[in-house]
Amino acid sequence: MSKEKLTLDQVLSLDLPNIIFFAAPIMIGLVVLEWYLSYKEKKDFYDGKDTVAATVIGLVNVAMSAGLKVVTFGVILFFYNLVPWSFPNTWWAYVLCLLWLDFWRYWAHRIAHENRFWWATHVTHHNSEKYNWSVSFRLSWTQHIKIIFFIPVALAGFHPVMFFIVHQIAVLYQFWIHTEYIDKLPRPIEYIFTTPSHHRVHHASNEKYLDKNYGSTFIIWDRLFGTFMPEEERPAYGLTKQVNSYNPVTLNFHEWVDIFKDVKNSNSLKEAYAMVFTRPSELQEVKAKFKEKERIKV
Repeated sequence: MSKEKLTLDQVLSLDLPNIIFFAAPIMIGLVVLEWYLSYKEKKDFYDGKDTVAATVIGLVNVAMSAGLKVVTFGVILFFYNLVPWSFPNTWWAYVLCLLWLDFWRYWAHRIAHENRFWWATHVTHHNSEKYNWSVSFRLSWTQHIKIIFFIPVALAGFHPVMFFIVHQIAVLYQFWIHTEYIDKLPRPIEYIFTTPSHHRVHHASNEKYLDKNYGSTFIIWDRLFGTFMPEEERPAYGLTKQVNSYNPVTLNFHEWVDIFKDVKNSNSLKEAYAMVFTRPSELQEVKAKFKEKERIKV
């Protein structure tokens, strides 16, 4: 039996709970508390300018998300209406939605580290040399195009409202794992869920930690797909080549600017393509190969 198709007006007219809006004061309060403890205990967990930059980035991102709400819902609704089935509005459907969404969040996150174009939509989250709860606010202003990775959630038959609620929960989960104050948790939790220990590894610039622990809510995907790395020595945070700026615009667009310059200076379509879509960790090696080819031609 086919389901009744929804319209965008029907979905937008619903009184949807904005979980992030209500959680925001708590999150800000925890950031202030962590900052105070870091200062009192003389721990180098915070940098004032860095935190201000993260807050500005986060506020602009929230405004952009609100402005793009119709587009986001429109995309999810379009693909939801393509399939004749849907999940019932039950608790277990929300659990399944979280698992299925988290699976695709893993791949979206992984691709964002392994492809330079998508890395440009994510690098803002990693260009802080500190690791604290304010880092969770650093979400790129161009990240919204990653909505395409979540189309399979709609095609599975999860209602757009269910997607909206579960996605907010997944985003909120990311907040608490950005801290150095929480050490490793009991083994069962560390084995299944993404924890601060796992995510510290993910934010590290140490060579052994690069491109590890992509899991959003669950770390099981990393264990299954070979990208898991336990935390050993304390990580060094930030990028392998630091940006050295507190300007929110620079922090959001420096990689896009670098891509544009590399494409402009390319000597062939093949090189231009590589400059956009190569793996960021292999970029210098790829550049050297093209440079050597040009030298041989001459």
